[in-house]
Amino acid sequence: MPYFVNVLVSHIKRSQAVRLILVGAVCLLVGAALFSATQRISFPTALYWALETATTVGYGDVAAKNPTGRAVAVGVMLTTIPLFASAFALLAGAVVTTNLRKLMVVAHPEALEDEVAIYGWSPVVPRVADQLIEAGRPVVVIANTDRENLPDAVRFIAADPTSEEAVRRSHPEKASQLLITARTDADVLVTAVLLRRVAADVPKLAVVGSGAVGTALAELGVDATISSEDLLVNTLARSLEAPHAGELLLRLVYSDDYQMKELPVDSVDQGRALASIRKEHQPGLVLGAVHDGHVIMGVAHDVVVEEGDQLIVLEPAPS
Repeated sequence: MPYFVNVLVSHIKRSQAVRLILVGAVCLLVGAALFSATQRISFPTALYWALETATTVGYGDVAAKNPTGRAVAVGVMLTTIPLFASAFALLAGAVVTTNLRKLMVVAHPEALEDEVAIYGWSPVVPRVADQLIEAGRPVVVIANTDRENLPDAVRFIAADPTSEEAVRRSHPEKASQLLITARTDADVLVTAVLLRRVAADVPKLAVVGSGAVGTALAELGVDATISSEDLLVNTLARSLEAPHAGELLLRLVYSDDYQMKELPVDSVDQGRALASIRKEHQPGLVLGAVHDGHVIMGVAHDVVVEEGDQLIVLEPAPS
């Protein structure tokens, strides 16, 4: 099937207004054909009459001359007029909604200090936003949806995160961190490309469903990616190798009793080996370090931490 046909079919499936217009056009043509046959007039004249009827203009220069023609006229009126009216109402509503979203973007152009900007929508967004708010981080969500289940403290911008205009107006370059998520990996990639242009230096985290997409995002400058598919596969694999490893991984991710933090390396710890710091660090457990932009666990190879590095620490959650 040619490309333009696929695009047309896809658009028809997505747009209810287009479907209504197509059904109305079919009713219009069928009505014109029946009117032409019953009134013994040419099809162009009958089509002209059908358009007059569907648009409620009704000049009266062409009219039904018998009961059969009047029945056809009633059928055309009862089908085409409400169908076209509904389609135009949907189109008008879409235009109004688009303009309102643009106004909402303009009304919230500035990012707050230390704000975490979440681009896109997925079922995890409300939970992530809630945890960030509890941790004292300001959050803004930019999504082409309603702010369902979001905490009241979240700043919300109703806009399409795959739109360059919406991304620029949300000022991601002023945020401290960017989280990219969407219902499809394709939308994540598009948003990542746009954010790279506007906020290349801001740390980015993407939630994707494929490791291959994660690799592509890394080449776009996304600092880290989380693949739900890879997380599930690896958790299952570790569970098979060590029966309690899977439970441990899940507790690290989902437990409310613990929290992971990235802490800057103190001056007294600079120049020391990670293993040495791990033995003495209080409170909490040092899981690893961020060294030269890479996460080092210090199990196979120890590392000497330096100024600018960070420690990844597991601590009890505040009661």
